Amino acid sequence: MFVALGDSFTEGVGDRDERLPNGVRGWADRVAEKLAKAQPGWKYANLAIRSKRLRHIIEEQLEPALKMRPALVTLYAGGNDILDLKTDMPGLMADYEQLVAQLAGTGAVLVLFTGFDVKVSALLEPLKKRNTYYNQRVREIADKYGAVLVDYWCLDAFHDRRMWDSDRLHMSKAGHKYLAGQVLDQLGVPHKIKPKDWEPPPRMSLREWERRQRRWVHDWVLPLFGRKLRGVTLGDTLTPRWPQPVKVPRKGGLKKLAAERSDGGTAP
Repeated sequence: MFVALGDSFTEGVGDRDERLPNGVRGWADRVAEKLAKAQPGWKYANLAIRSKRLRHIIEEQLEPALKMRPALVTLYAGGNDILDLKTDMPGLMADYEQLVAQLAGTGAVLVLFTGFDVKVSALLEPLKKRNTYYNQRVREIADKYGAVLVDYWCLDAFHDRRMWDSDRLHMSKAGHKYLAGQVLDQLGVPHKIKPKDWEPPPRMSLREWERRQRRWVHDWVLPLFGRKLRGVTLGDTLTPRWPQPVKVPRKGGLKKLAAERSDGGTAP
């Protein structure tokens, strides 16, 4: 049984697929499918919802996950808290460690992630110190509790802007596929996921750079601040993509399962 916990990172935001719940796929779905191919019989639940803070993950996802008695758990949490400037970082990481302790206590293989230093805008550079502190504590906690660590911070492939979606905060489809390969490598699960063999990106003219900046501010930054002022998030109306354990089909994967559900079929 594989249970994935977290926020948009684990929900799959940026890897669009309207055939799947919440319209996304993501690295965790890909890992679940490869697990099922390598060893038939794996079940999978993904409780992650975009925009969730650590406290929400503890309140809403921990108990359901424990009841499933997982053999494998992945956790990424705290990224949204880092963006909240009032967050007490030592307090946040103390709560994070308590969450990890409870998950590790199940005896499941536990996978943790550091965060990436996303070069979104110079306006966010002051957050780098908080990111560094977060990553240092995640590494220490992973070592203390014997968790598998995917050191996202050190994955140089993500310096290519094509690994990121248009909002510059979430991975693109290529980014999710690459990360799935990294997780599978850490777990020793065979796969054929290969990094994109891209030519170097063309240099942008100043006019093109300015045009992209204006589009990004209009499409992503202003709506984000608007939501913050209204006290709402993109995850408020969403439910987990796979809230109950599903048996992952070896052939057709989760897309086949989603199609069967939409046709009125019974999930295995």
